[in-house]
Amino acid sequence: MTATLPHPLHQDCPKVSQILARIGEKWSMLVVMLLRDGPRRFNDIKRNTGGISQQMLTRTLRGLERDGVVTRTIFPTSPPQVEYRLTELGRSMSEPVLAFGLWVQEHLAEVDAARDQFDQRAKIGSRGVSSEERASSEV
Repeated sequence: MTATLPHPLHQDCPKVSQILARIGEKWSMLVVMLLRDGPRRFNDIKRNTGGISQQMLTRTLRGLERDGVVTRTIFPTSPPQVEYRLTELGRSMSEPVLAFGLWVQEHLAEVDAARDQFDQRAKIGSRGVSSEERASSEV
């Protein structure tokens, strides 16, 4: 019996998954893209991400700050002002995020068409049509 050796990247899989989960979050991607244009204050970010709650924005910014993507600066004014900006790591991450966003825009119609086709097949299947009938209708 031969033992299979684990792939060297598998040991990092949980860490990679955590980072991909952060990047894949809807709000994280929007905040990163918004901060590409320069530093912003909390309320400015909230206003320009449409629909995010204060609690979710706080959670998103903290997660991005923890991952080293965003830096938070507090200015000693009255009341204190807080500014968020991308770090160098965040800037480098924004490039693939931008590329992915452009890919989505380019292929949105194809994805919508695929979803419509899938939903139609699922609707037919839920009406009790046999798999043979479905197969013959797809040919």
